[in-house]
Amino acid sequence: MIIYAIPTNMILLKVLILSVIQGAAELLPVSSSAHVIVAEKLMGLDPTRPEMTLLLVMLHTGTMFAVIFYFWNSWKESFFSSRKVFIDAAVLIISATVITGIIGLTIKALIEKTLLKGAQHAEIENLFGNLGIMAAALFAAGIFTVWAGRGNRSRWRGSELGMREASLIGAVQGLCLPFRGFSRSGATISMGLALGSSKKRVEEFSFALAVVLTPPIILRELMRLMRAQNAHGAGTVLSLLVPSLAGMVLSFTSGIVALAWLSRWLERGRWQVFGFYCIVASIAVFLLYRAGV
Repeated sequence: MIIYAIPTNMILLKVLILSVIQGAAELLPVSSSAHVIVAEKLMGLDPTRPEMTLLLVMLHTGTMFAVIFYFWNSWKESFFSSRKVFIDAAVLIISATVITGIIGLTIKALIEKTLLKGAQHAEIENLFGNLGIMAAALFAAGIFTVWAGRGNRSRWRGSELGMREASLIGAVQGLCLPFRGFSRSGATISMGLALGSSKKRVEEFSFALAVVLTPPIILRELMRLMRAQNAHGAGTVLSLLVPSLAGMVLSFTSGIVALAWLSRWLERGRWQVFGFYCIVASIAVFLLYRAGV
């Protein structure tokens, strides 16, 4: 049975565990959100609570800063080498983000007006703790990753990333947003690889999209948290942010450590291996779902 604990009462060990899981899983296309949510449920926490979704976003923020720190030199060469390069990259990133927003918000609205119709406080976040949906998302992500990683890796050093590729990457990112288990980084990188773009370029573009996307998501979760607390005062909200901020710092640290040794393996490994992992993970999550976790 889930114990609906409030994050301010979580012991530091729980925050540390969640932060390490997030930091270690974020670089890999295996859905760090799914891993964190499963860990939350196994520790007796409710992933659908505003406090917990905010914690998850803050953990993503910590690893986002870790990624910026780790890839900054590479980004300077790819995105900031000249004014023209910067403008061209910005156009692609903004276009992909707009497409993401249109598709993601449309799916969110459709789910809330159909599957959640009539439910009190119908929000898509209410489905984040559903392991059945998560298992299906992990399975779909695994199939997509295996498909994208098929064949000769030499084709991943192919065409440059243009508007067509950016638009399709933005579209698949929009499909990922409402579902925990469908890895955002895995789906966007897989789409780029399937389109023949170079792995390095797609990786840089995927993480750049994450940097743009994360701040508005954090703002939305803060607003959702304040609504849930009925705006009783800044002190209440700030007290709930303390474990989230601690988790962000810890996920940044674990993210840096993980990136240092995982990045080389990721570059040399076979992409489809992560897809097979997601498929196996989907089976494990489905078994937890059937067990009533």
